[in-house]
Amino acid sequence: MSRFQIGPYELPNRLFVAPMAGVTDRPFRQLCRRLGAGYAVSEMVTSRKELWHTLKTSRRADHTGEAAPIAVQIAGTDPAMMAEATAYNIDRGAQIIDINMGCPAKKVCNVFAGSALMRNEPLALAIVEAVVAQAAPRGVPVTLKMRTGWCDTERNALTLARAAEGAGIAMLTVHGRTREQGYKGAAEYDTIAAVKAAVRVPVVANGDIDSPAKAQAVLAHTQADALMIGRAAQGRPWIFREIAHYLATGELLPPPPTREVKQWLVEHLHEHYALYGEYLGVRTARKHIGWAVRALPGGEAFRAVMNTLDSIDAQVAAVATFFDTLADTHRLLPQGLAANDDLLALEA
Repeated sequence: MSRFQIGPYELPNRLFVAPMAGVTDRPFRQLCRRLGAGYAVSEMVTSRKELWHTLKTSRRADHTGEAAPIAVQIAGTDPAMMAEATAYNIDRGAQIIDINMGCPAKKVCNVFAGSALMRNEPLALAIVEAVVAQAAPRGVPVTLKMRTGWCDTERNALTLARAAEGAGIAMLTVHGRTREQGYKGAAEYDTIAAVKAAVRVPVVANGDIDSPAKAQAVLAHTQADALMIGRAAQGRPWIFREIAHYLATGELLPPPPTREVKQWLVEHLHEHYALYGEYLGVRTARKHIGWAVRALPGGEAFRAVMNTLDSIDAQVAAVATFFDTLADTHRLLPQGLAANDDLLALEA
């Protein structure tokens, strides 16, 4: 795919990693970019100042060694607090600020943040204006991620997109579901196409993009400038290079070699442990390992055993043995279903 521009930053392609709570930490973002993603947005960072110095937030804001541009997603309900969060994250290395108006999680929406902001258009616009006012003088582009609306009878993405563009938003991402849908049912792309036709800033299509063919179909239907992929990358981060190859050539890549997948996963695990430490790292790595193996022969049985292991050495050895044994009979990774129905983490 051709290159893509956000503000002063040129990206290598138009395939983006969606921000996902509990998933898109620095090690996962770096893995996806290594395997073909052109851009990755951090996990959602709260605008609540009293939580900025917690270990959880500091890990989310860790961009050590990460390639530019550093994109941080912020969430909140108060324009002044969101402006302050913008300055805080820019001071710590953020080069692009993304506003969350897409997260459907109840713990977020119950405080009227995330996609709940779409029900209050004046507040949503006030937040955009406050964040842009803080970021623009420092040369930092502001982007916005939202849904098609609150529910089937309240699809106001088009109205908000026009207002956000007028307020200085540099790029819009639209997930093709309402807040009411959560992640159920199918994403619809007519609303994304309408937004794309109505604004001049780049528009990114998001939702249910889980294969090269689906990526091509969504681009054709929406005329979007880029694609954002979330749950389909869980356990299958090489989906980005598969899509890029297909869009460029019309041909499907063969599955990756099984031992190469093992190497990617083991390297990712060590970076994960380095960020979280052994106790938490081993436990939070289980979901990544589970996504990687669940559709493979013997994957479910291995998951059950792996979930009982509580040391780095035991976990890495078990993963290496599983993939080495699989490689003895399958040089290329067996094709299975993506693990994106396992909603341990939701796109923000």
